[in-house]
Amino acid sequence: MSKEKKESSAEQKVESIEHALSKTEKYIEENRKSLSIIVGGILAIVLIYVAFTKFFLGPREDKAINQMYIAEQYFEKDSFKLALNGNGIYPGFLEIIDDYGFTKAANLAKCYAGICYLRLGDFENAITYLEKFDSDDKMISNVAIGGIGDAYAELGKTDDAIKYYQRAADHVKNEFTSPIYLMRAGILLEEKGDFQRAADVYSRIEKEYSKSSEARQIEKYITRAKIKGNIK
Repeated sequence: MSKEKKESSAEQKVESIEHALSKTEKYIEENRKSLSIIVGGILAIVLIYVAFTKFFLGPREDKAINQMYIAEQYFEKDSFKLALNGNGIYPGFLEIIDDYGFTKAANLAKCYAGICYLRLGDFENAITYLEKFDSDDKMISNVAIGGIGDAYAELGKTDDAIKYYQRAADHVKNEFTSPIYLMRAGILLEEKGDFQRAADVYSRIEKEYSKSSEARQIEKYITRAKIKGNIK
C-alpha cells in the first residue's frame, strides 16, 4: 500500500472515530436534562429507602419485637388461641402481622400463626399463613414447609402433603428433621398404594440418615412396602 493510501486510510479512521465521538457528545448534550432526571430519581429512591428503613421501619421493628414477646410466651405454653389473638392488653400474632407489616417480626409472626392454626385444627388457615412466611433462615423455613405438609395431610390432600414433606426433607438435610419428613412421606405413599416409591423413600433414610432414630426401625418399613408391592 502506497504512503498516500495509508495516510488516507488513517485519516478516514480518525474521521470515523471523531464522528462517533461527536454523535455521542451530541446525544449526551441533547439528553443531559433527561439523564439528570433519571440519576436524580435513582438517588431520590435510595435516599427514601434509607430514610424509610432508619426512621420508620427500624423503630417499628423494635416495637413489634417488644409487642410480640407475650404472644411467644403463650405459644411456648401451648396457649395457641391467646398467642394468635392476644390477651386484650398485649397483641397476638395476628395483630402483629396487621399492624407491623414489612417488619421481620411480622414475617416471623406469620410462621407462628400458621403453627398455631395447625395445632388448633384450622388447617386451611395454617397453610395460608405458613405459605406467606418467607425467611433466609433455613431451619425456620423448614418448619414452615413441613407444617404445610402436615396441614395437607390432615385435609386428606395426600399428594400435596407428600410433595411438601419431601421438599422439607431436602430443604435442610440433617439427621433430625429429614428422616422425620421422609418417614411421613413414605407412610402416605404406602396409604395411597405407591409401594415402590414408599420403599425408595424408606431406603433413603437407611442410606442417607443411618444415625437417625428412624433408621433403627426402617428395615421393617422397607420390607413391608416391598411385600405389599410385590417388589423384589
